[in-house]
Amino acid sequence: MRWGVVVFPGSNCDRDCLFVLRRVLGHEAVAIWHEERILPPVDAVVLPGGFSYGDYLRSGAIAALSPIMAAVGRAARSGLPVLGICNGFQILCEARLLPGALLPNADGLFHCQPATLRVENNRTLFTRGFSLGEAVRMPIAHGQGCYYADPATFDRLERSGLILLRYCNARGEVTGEANPNGSLGNVAGISNEEGNVIGLMPHPERACEALLGSTDGLRLFLSAGSKEPVEEFRPSYAGSALG
Repeated sequence: MRWGVVVFPGSNCDRDCLFVLRRVLGHEAVAIWHEERILPPVDAVVLPGGFSYGDYLRSGAIAALSPIMAAVGRAARSGLPVLGICNGFQILCEARLLPGALLPNADGLFHCQPATLRVENNRTLFTRGFSLGEAVRMPIAHGQGCYYADPATFDRLERSGLILLRYCNARGEVTGEANPNGSLGNVAGISNEEGNVIGLMPHPERACEALLGSTDGLRLFLSAGSKEPVEEFRPSYAGSALG
């Protein structure tokens, strides 16, 4: 599988994503500069985390207007899988490829910590490697991760099963105490109606190796990019000097 990772000025998780895709999964992955107007031949696109354009104006707002996003939008509407992580989620909402918006955290603080997430939908390309209702662990690192949508939009997300992940406690219970940012309905990740555009605030690329405390994020990439059963998957460098 060939992935494309878009790089904006201020991206700081693009290299993490490229490492996971290339070295952990063993796939081909190319970096795509924000000024490009045409996507290279890729099977999926990742919009990584970071502070695109310094988060000026509003997180993701300027990046959504960059040349590459016009190409990403056309490809997404044609069915290409697109994954937005943290700032990438913000960009997808600003580009109207996903509904709603990401607001400043309710307590006004930047949260950088492990988060527990309940899987609400395991029927998408990126979540099919998870069990419905299971609790997984991935880190968060954001100051504007409070998901909001108007009541009609949120009701549609609920009824259509477009909410993929919710913040929960270790028992899988969705509670106010488990919500790190005030996100409406404890939402941590959603998809579009077609299921090919995914946005989430947690960082799966930081949960792909046991050394980092969790491999739950690996299953998200593996779901989209490998035909091997998740339980049998081993990193491409296992047994090497890196393993």
